[in-house]
Amino acid sequence: MRDAVIVDAVRTPVGKRNGGLSGVHPVDLSAHVLTSLVSRTGLDPALVDDVVWGVVAQAGEQTWDLARNAVLAAGLPEEVTGVTVDRQCGSSQQSVHFAAAGLIAGHYDVVVAGGVESMSRVPMGSSAQGKDPLGPLYAARVGTTPNQIVGAEMVARKWGISRTAADEFSVSSHERAAAAWAEGRFDSQVAPVTLADGSVVARDEGMRDSTVEGLAGLKTVLDSDNSIVTAGNSSQMSDGAAGLLMMTSAKAASLGLSPIARVHTAVLAGADPVLMLTAPIPATAKALRKSGLSLAEIGAFEVNEAFAPVPMAWLAEFPLDDTMLNPLGGAIAIGHPLGGSGARIMTTLIHHMRDNGIRYGLQTMCEGGGQANATILELI
Repeated sequence: MRDAVIVDAVRTPVGKRNGGLSGVHPVDLSAHVLTSLVSRTGLDPALVDDVVWGVVAQAGEQTWDLARNAVLAAGLPEEVTGVTVDRQCGSSQQSVHFAAAGLIAGHYDVVVAGGVESMSRVPMGSSAQGKDPLGPLYAARVGTTPNQIVGAEMVARKWGISRTAADEFSVSSHERAAAAWAEGRFDSQVAPVTLADGSVVARDEGMRDSTVEGLAGLKTVLDSDNSIVTAGNSSQMSDGAAGLLMMTSAKAASLGLSPIARVHTAVLAGADPVLMLTAPIPATAKALRKSGLSLAEIGAFEVNEAFAPVPMAWLAEFPLDDTMLNPLGGAIAIGHPLGGSGARIMTTLIHHMRDNGIRYGLQTMCEGGGQANATILELI
């Protein structure tokens, strides 16, 4: 029986917008991840059947099938192909799903899945170029779709999440990420980036010494008395890339490589496109049903911190020890390079599972249009 296993996973540091990685072309950021995977594993790159790569803002420097361009920029053989995927914030998690499906179906024996986003160089929304991406039939059904900030406010009201609670969650994200760096827990998964001037970006740039009192002084994004969303309890616009080397167990054995984890279950869920950010809840329930696993059997959870109310609402629906949720911090502290975030989160999750002997981990994230991927990984 064919399966899909992850042999290695690596990411760049996550740079803050206009920070250390802003001078690096997104193709080059992606190429750095590809070359890192090859050098870390000793893989013959000619064995790679395809590179499946997530990118959200497919405009400017992130167009023309960035995945293929990254393959060539990385020096991989020209016979290696690349395809670019857009499922909004879940693009690189979807890349993993596509790669796993290709392995199990026999289309691939070796594949790399991941993604990138340079939000400094290609600002969010660039791909629309001032045009309406939805069309009249969509508008007739759904009406005017608000932006995700409005969705986050709606989630906060529906689940009764206060501004103080959201700020407390955000401070915890920063504290966990800082502790993870201090304890060396990211060292095995981050490939530092050497810049053109010889300087090196080796750490995530978004972490701050936040306090609830400090965050309370920030203005809300929306000018409303009951608004709670601020820059302090939202994900950061970021630059970064991440990738996972995947193959079948049989192929890994033939190459003398030891897999870290197996893709156990992969599902999708859709939900209200106006509320937009709640699909991780039905996606998680669907993944548990399909896997036959109980919530208690999962030892670590990653729910992308697009806005604090998103994982907080999820946690209200799946009560568990909150130290199991985003244990090394999340996008509020680390950052959210849109097309690369799914792979960044999965890289963090599988290294955390291996470091702590956790058999099952679950990852999910909200996506534009009211969608979510959910993936259950099994430690090997």
